[in-house]
Formats: sequence, C-alpha cells, structure tokens
Amino acid sequence: MRTGDQIVQDLPWRWNVQGKIFIIGGLGYLFDAYDIALNGFLMPLLGQHFDLSLGARGLVATANLVGMAVGAIAWGAVADRIGRKKAFSVTLLIFALFSVLGALSPTYPVFLLLRFLAGVGLGGCIPVDYALVGEFSPRKYRGRILTALDAWWPVGVTLCGLVSTAMLTLDGNWRWMLATMVLPALLLFWARRGIPESPIYLTKKGREAEARIVIDDLVARTGAPVEPYVIPEPVPDEGPRGVAAAAQQLRNIWSFSPRITSVAWLLFATIMLVYYAALSWMPSILKEEGQGDTAAFMSTTLMSGVGIIGVLVSTALVDLVGRKWLIGVSAPVASLALVIFAIVRDMPTGSVVTIGVFGFLAQLAIPALYAYVSELYPTELRASGFGWASSVSRALTGFAPLFFGSVLWPLLGLPLTFAVLGAAVLLAVGWMAVAAPETKGRELDDPDLDDGSGSSPRQENQEDQKDQENHETSPLRLPQGS
Repeated sequence: MRTGDQIVQDLPWRWNVQGKIFIIGGLGYLFDAYDIALNGFLMPLLGQHFDLSLGARGLVATANLVGMAVGAIAWGAVADRIGRKKAFSVTLLIFALFSVLGALSPTYPVFLLLRFLAGVGLGGCIPVDYALVGEFSPRKYRGRILTALDAWWPVGVTLCGLVSTAMLTLDGNWRWMLATMVLPALLLFWARRGIPESPIYLTKKGREAEARIVIDDLVARTGAPVEPYVIPEPVPDEGPRGVAAAAQQLRNIWSFSPRITSVAWLLFATIMLVYYAALSWMPSILKEEGQGDTAAFMSTTLMSGVGIIGVLVSTALVDLVGRKWLIGVSAPVASLALVIFAIVRDMPTGSVVTIGVFGFLAQLAIPALYAYVSELYPTELRASGFGWASSVSRALTGFAPLFFGSVLWPLLGLPLTFAVLGAAVLLAVGWMAVAAPETKGRELDDPDLDDGSGSSPRQENQEDQKDQENHETSPLRLPQGS
C-alpha cells in the first residue's frame, strides 16, 4: 500500500489546486525581487535626502541584503518547527510592519535598522516558498515548476522599476516607495490564509488526522482515483541540531567532492556578485553621468524587463546546449557587457543597449546556475549543497554594495571595477570547465558521474574511506617521518 506522501506526489496537476499554490508562492518570490531592486532606486534618493557619500549609500542595500541572509537561515528552521503555512504568513507581516516604519524613518541610522528588520522578514520567503511549492507539486512536474519560479524574479524587478519611476514626482518619493509595498503584502498575506498546511510536513510531524484531511481534499479536487494509503510513523530526528548540524552538512558536502563544492561556491559567489552590484548601483551610476531620475530609473527597469525574456530563453536552451555551455558563455559575456557599458556610459544609446544586453545574458546564466548546482550533488546532499552555495553568495553579495561604493568604484573607476568582477567570473567558469561534470541528460544519482578528473566524486570518497579503514586496521604502521 502506498503512503500519503506518494499519493500527493503522484496527483495530476490542476491550476485551481497546485497552480494556486504556485502563483501565491511565486508572488512571495516576486516580493523578494521587488524589495532587493528597490534598494537601487532608493540609494540616489536617500543620498540626496540625507546628503550621503557613495559609501554610505551602499549601506542601504547592505543592511537589507544582510537582513535577508539572516532571515533565509532563520526562517528555514522556523518553518520546520511551526509549519510552512504559519511561517509563510508571518514572514510577510514582519516585512509589512518594518516597511511602514521604514517609510517614517526620521534619521538614516534608524532607516538602516528598519530595512535590516524588513529584510529578516522577507528573507524567509524564498526557503519557505520553495519548500511549500515543492511539497505540493506532482513529482512528474516538480523540476519544471520550481524552475518556473525563477520567472517571478525579473517580473518583480521590472514592476519595482515602473512603480518607482511613477512615484518620482511625489514629495517624499522614497517614503512612498516603501509605504506602497505594504498594501500588496497584506493582500498576499490574506490570500495565503486559504492555503492548507503541507501534508508532507504534517506527516513528518506525526499529525496523521490533519494530514489525511489535506490529502483527501487534494485527491477530490484534482479528480484523482481514490485509493487507500498509510501514514508512516514519523522517524525521530536524532541527528545534530543547530550549529552542529550546519557543521556536519559542511563536512559532508566538502568530503563528497572538494572540486564540485568549490565550483558551486565560486559560480554562485561571482555571478551573483556581478548581478547584485549592477542591480543595486545602476540608478546611481546613471545619475552620476548626468541622467535625470526618470531616465536612470527607466534604463534600470529595461535591464530587468529584458531579463524576463532571458529566463524564458534559458529554460528553452538548458536541455539543448547543456548547463556548462550556457553558464560558461552567458556569464562572462554578461560581465563583458558591463565593462562596455562603463566605457560608453556617457553615450545614451550605447549605455541603454549594453544595459539591456547585460540584463538578458545575466538571466540566461542564473536559472541555469540554479539547475546545475542542484544536479551536481546526490539526493542526500542536494539541499545542503545548494543551500550552502546560495548562503555563501548571499553573505558575500550583502556587503558587495558597500564595498563597491566605498572602495572599488572610487579607487578603480567603473570600467576597471567591472573588469575585475568579470575576471572573477571568468576564473569561476574556467574552473567549472575542468573540475565539474556536465549534468545534461544524466540521472540525478548517477554513480559514474565524471567530475572532470576521470573518476566520480562518490568513488573517490569511497576509496578515501577504504584507505582510511585499511590504515586504521593495518597491523603494520610506519613511524612518522619514515
């Protein structure tokens, strides 16, 4: 007899059932993108209002992104304790509260603190949304559904640009930009109330009666055949918790394959660093070149709008040309487009074209990067391997706006700054080319997966363990130094 989890994962897809959860979860992802993009539009306005230096303006994005990094870590654990549905809603309430307070900030330090706290709330949306959408999605379509969530990102950034541009003529425009986000956040909170708790979560927590109610309702609403099923007894989690659990995850992914893990971390860190630097600073850069607020904001909005097409093209190409080729070509060329932009930024047509090219190519690379890194690890390490690579990039990109505005741009100038960032991307994809395998068309847990060295990481790990066991059990031991 099948389990309740298997029933849920084999249900047919229905837009009025799982599709509703996908849309509401995607709107949470849209809010995450909207809020990060808002940092770039706020920076020049706050610089004028509070008379800030370039370095001080960078703290706007840094405070918010660091808060999101904290929230992403904290809310993932909270969701495992209180449930997806509650965490799903509480994150938006925290975001809405501190966004309202941020719009009323009397001083810049108070504003930074409130942006950090708003980030803590919204930062929980990504892990919670992915968990909830994934646990309701049919197994047959789960990969495509989770990949499609990426399309909400450029939509959120583009929407932010359009709304922010429309508010430029208002007195206290930056305050209105923050306050306006509250109403849709509260509406999304109200919509989320109708989403049931994840039956897989309920099963894992031993709440059988509640799990059966949700599963039976899903079966009825999707029109799936009714069949008996069992709810297995929850397996007690006796593994390490907290810091010890994180340390164990870290040891596991590095012992699996140092090459693959180093590739994953370097790709995430460099590609996302370039993207967030451009997203956060583009309006300020264009303002420094003498463009008006409207022109600077609309050029940045164009970058994200073209990115929507980039995501769709990436989805179509990733299984045709392969992950490595798509990342290896689009990421360095996107960085080169920024270097060219920095050189021709005083030419209105040239700057607009290069910004658009960057937006398109960046969104070719990022969805492919997400798919690639998740496929590099076996099932038992996939979540932790992807999560650690993403967390490293979040931590790095959180301080990137501050470093960009206070050190790189003032000291090196824009062309050389973007060239340095592009060189880092080129080194990362070069290392990927020789150290990690192509995952196109391979089984997720292929034991013969070649990592570029002629043997699989799993085989190497097993051989290392055998060597260690032989060493520990060998009756003959040479003294140290022999």
